[in-house]
Amino acid sequence: MNDSIHQSDLFAATPSANTSAAPPALGQSGSSAGVASPAEAVAPAPDPAADRAAATPSGTEPRQARPADPEPALALLAARCADCHRCGLAEGRQHVVVSRGNSRARLMVIGEGPGAQEDASGRPFVGRAGQLLDQMLASVGIDSERDAYIGNVVKCRPPDNRRPTPEEMAACLPFLQQQIALVDPAVILLAGATAMEGVLGIRGGITRLRGQWRLGEEGVLAGRWLMPVFHPSYLLRNASREQGSPKWLTWHDLKAVRTRLEQE
Repeated sequence: MNDSIHQSDLFAATPSANTSAAPPALGQSGSSAGVASPAEAVAPAPDPAADRAAATPSGTEPRQARPADPEPALALLAARCADCHRCGLAEGRQHVVVSRGNSRARLMVIGEGPGAQEDASGRPFVGRAGQLLDQMLASVGIDSERDAYIGNVVKCRPPDNRRPTPEEMAACLPFLQQQIALVDPAVILLAGATAMEGVLGIRGGITRLRGQWRLGEEGVLAGRWLMPVFHPSYLLRNASREQGSPKWLTWHDLKAVRTRLEQE
């Protein structure tokens, strides 16, 4: 397989001769041609009726419906984030980076934290990793501005782009939980090990756990499907598109996400 494809074509092109073309954009009528069936995806998608029955485990309160228009509440949340000094990250920030995308989307993407370009612009995932994220999603027919709501575990840039500490993630967690409640996504994509730790409390093991569906059972995660995947910055450092490579695996993970969204 030719690994010399330009960076912008890494996910727009089909990673394998045995995989089908990228599916149509979400919201189009017709069959889901080009999307892996549950048997082909990394993790099989259970029957939707069974999903709904299992969405609120016994003894767990069903999640409340979000407001018809979440934007006013999200604007207030963003203002509170801008005033936040719960941890030391506030001291060195240029901007608080809250979100981008569609607040009514059924997919929420959660990453680690802002980098230099995000800190300068006030928008998450706008650097090289963000551009790759957009390409990754587009490869399965998901538009990052129309079909997804994108945020991070922490909303201020850690110095030198270091990993946020558990204390910093804990300080920002109430804001993230409010975002999840207001956006009310059916599916949450956890981009990288830090997002997996910040949301699920699981440390390490992204290589082992990526591509596996988890159904939230309590709190704001109840009834939502979550999938950890490799962070785009990790994929930038691993150029191979050969079968079994991180990029190849991520493409199949995203096909499973697409399938799940079409079933919800």
